[in-house]
This record gives sequence, structure tokens and C-alpha cells, in this order.
Amino acid sequence: MNTAIKSLPDIQSFFHQLIYEESLNFHPDEDFQNYINLKTMLPTYTEEEALLRNKLMKQAFMVCEKLQADIYQIGADILFKHLDNKIHKS
Repeated sequence: MNTAIKSLPDIQSFFHQLIYEESLNFHPDEDFQNYINLKTMLPTYTEEEALLRNKLMKQAFMVCEKLQADIYQIGADILFKHLDNKIHKS
């Protein structure tokens, strides 16, 4: 996992990690402390893990603001590609 977000590729890598490797259906505005594992009904992340992801998301917002990029579109593009891949593998 990235420890800092400094560029658009860093944001894409972070979002890819969340969607592909952590199987998270996330929204950029949501606090990572709010995610619950639906099978266990326990928090998805420890407090430390959630704080790191919240820090990275805040950095992602700052990079997008600086570069006038749409953070929501970046996330949607990666999510839709993932969903499309899952559909075509079925």
C-alpha cells in the first residue's frame, strides 16, 4: 500500500488497491472507519488501517484539486473496469 499520494498514478494505484485487492466498494467521501464486513458485521479496518486510508484519501483529494482532476471519475473508471472484468469472466 502507498504511504503517500503525490500524483494521479498514485491515486489510481490506491483506488486499484481498494477495489481489486481489498474488494472494497468504496466512495471517496466515506470515512474508512465506517466500513463493515457484511459477513462478520465487524469493522473492515483496524483503527490504524482506517486512519492511514483516510490520510491517503485526503492527499488524493488535494492532488486532484491541484491538478483539477475529478476524483469521483477516477474512482468510477476503476470500479466500472473491475465490474466489467467480473461480468466477462462469468
